[in-house]
Amino acid sequence: MRIELATAPGAPDRPNEDWTASLLPASGRGGGLVLLDGVTPPKGDAGCVHPVPWFTARLGGALVELSGSRRDLTLREILAESIRRTADAHRSTCDLSHVRTPQATVVAVRWDEAEVEHLVLSDSVLLLESPAGGVRAVLDDRLGRLPRELLVSDAVADARARNKEGGFFTAAADPAVAQRAVTGRTPRAEVRALAAMTDGASRWTEMFGAGDWASCLAVLAKEGPQALIDRVRALEDADTERQHLRGKTHDDATAAYVRL
Repeated sequence: MRIELATAPGAPDRPNEDWTASLLPASGRGGGLVLLDGVTPPKGDAGCVHPVPWFTARLGGALVELSGSRRDLTLREILAESIRRTADAHRSTCDLSHVRTPQATVVAVRWDEAEVEHLVLSDSVLLLESPAGGVRAVLDDRLGRLPRELLVSDAVADARARNKEGGFFTAAADPAVAQRAVTGRTPRAEVRALAAMTDGASRWTEMFGAGDWASCLAVLAKEGPQALIDRVRALEDADTERQHLRGKTHDDATAAYVRL
């Protein structure tokens, strides 16, 4: 088995809000992967005294622990319990009802000799490769399908779409959001490799169109996650007229590749 992880901050003067970890073996068999993309809040009061990396480390740590130790729980149940634990850790000091309370996208994968179980919440990406080389992207595409008028500003998105019915969902302080995640199970024999990326790394395909998902997985398999991030940074630096870039020039970028 081969597992490779790489991450890079969007800027050297601010902390990386992505978080990732692998676990092997999980309860003596199989393994797992967790990848989070912390949501950067706009300037101003977000109702919480903790920075986003504090939140992603707490949530990610709970996801890893439970994914490895509680084979009796589904990934949806594990995400719900991890959100609950993290919320309890700062409920007494912070306003968890604030729309910008710390939150993150989630990819969680767990495998054993029988199957590969997956969960995706919000706009990070999971790729599953079959033994024949076919690549399936598992996406929670609700954010991408929203009318542009709901995303014209942070204030509008927060008021009308963020963690709201008909909008998009992230892991924040409400365990019930786990029911919104995209989940599934695939027979282990039908998965040769898998990859997970935050949207800072998936820009290579989603924003710049440098290759499809199969090509993206091929880069990860041949050159490794750091090479994919380096390719994204080169494309960002070259887009001086912002023909492709939207928002920040560089985002935190994290990629993970697993060859089963």
